[in-house]
Amino acid sequence: MSTIRVQTTQNVTLEYEVASIGERMLAAIIDYLILIAWAVAWLLLFAVLQLKGDTMVVLVGLLAGLPYVFYNLVCEVFFNGQSLGKKARDIKVIRLDGTKPSIGDYLLRWILRIVDMSIPMLGPLVAIVVILMNGRGQRLGDLAAGTTVISTRQRQSGGPLAPAFTSPDYVVVFPQAAQLQDHDVATIRQLLFKGLERENYMLLNEVATKVKTLTGIQTQLPDEAFLRTVIRDHAHLAAVQG
Repeated sequence: MSTIRVQTTQNVTLEYEVASIGERMLAAIIDYLILIAWAVAWLLLFAVLQLKGDTMVVLVGLLAGLPYVFYNLVCEVFFNGQSLGKKARDIKVIRLDGTKPSIGDYLLRWILRIVDMSIPMLGPLVAIVVILMNGRGQRLGDLAAGTTVISTRQRQSGGPLAPAFTSPDYVVVFPQAAQLQDHDVATIRQLLFKGLERENYMLLNEVATKVKTLTGIQTQLPDEAFLRTVIRDHAHLAAVQG
């Protein structure tokens, strides 16, 4: 699987695995099946209610058509860059600087997705060709919005940047860690590793101070111990809530 390097605002390079064409296609198929199941469910309901004629046509058009048009936009905005299909395949949308896309970014991706899909047969083919050619997992919408789609699965190889795992009886120290997004914790983890590797304790202090500001945590723990604890707390809280 290919990878992409992104530059954070802290001038640290992070590496992500780009979602493969196959994973994106499977995610899209899952999304289409969900939309089809939604439409079929309403058709069956209307059949039971014995609705016919223009009334049924209008209602089916609204209840099936509107979700089809706005599904991806709404899901990505409210589910942190993931549709239900993307969530099932463990892939998500991020900006090229590693941050969470804005609503404007999602909107731009959605508009150009409609353009892609409006070209019968050729739309998906164009998207696949563009993704393969640019090497960064970007279709036209991603190129315009400055986004890409990455895999959120844990890499098979472990190491200092491997996600934290906790035992079922783990006691959370800082419940405020739940306020952090997954991409925030990924950045914290990598900055922690970079700081320790380079013995850059000023960087660790800056990261710890930023985390405390974001979460409202007050503690006298040393910066390294604090950051490691926040990472473990977030992993445990995410596992329990998931």
